[in-house]
Amino acid sequence: MEGVLTPEIWIAVAEKTGIKELRRTTRDEPDYDKLMRGRLAILAQHGLKLSDIQKVIGALKPLDGGREFLDELRTFVQVIILSDTFERFAAPLLKQLNWPTVLCHRLVVENDRIVDYQIRIPEQKQRAVAALKLLNYNVISAGDSFNDTAMLIEAHQGFLFRAPDNVKQQFPQFQAVEEYSDLMTLIKAAVE
Repeated sequence: MEGVLTPEIWIAVAEKTGIKELRRTTRDEPDYDKLMRGRLAILAQHGLKLSDIQKVIGALKPLDGGREFLDELRTFVQVIILSDTFERFAAPLLKQLNWPTVLCHRLVVENDRIVDYQIRIPEQKQRAVAALKLLNYNVISAGDSFNDTAMLIEAHQGFLFRAPDNVKQQFPQFQAVEEYSDLMTLIKAAVE
């Protein structure tokens, strides 16, 4: 979701708070637990609360063309967004995207402080795609970061969208595009 349809939440929080270390995302760090443990430590160090982050998220808008892309996509395929975001982060953005189905993780919050996080299952994106394939669905996936690559490998067709050079270089087997129109063309061709 983030980086494909919506801005990166942690980057927005970094810009709002001036905490540069929060700019690190799954585009930079392939180990999601290491990334999240670092984020939790930074939040605790700076006293940032869930409500502080939710205020930043509440001011975000989908990426230009993101909602229109998603609306068109839903006219000819079922769409499930597999994301490493959190339920308490996603809601304001989901509303602006006409409430697509999103499977994501949970935060552990005590007194408005994020103290931990719970992933659904390890490699949830890849395993969700594998489960859909077991149900005989033709699965087409797109993503932009290291945390998407297992999903892209598992899918019948996988594409990189607006991925940074380090991800493209490490995963050259995936066609990479920068524009929603080009991604739509690839998806339509994969559906046929």
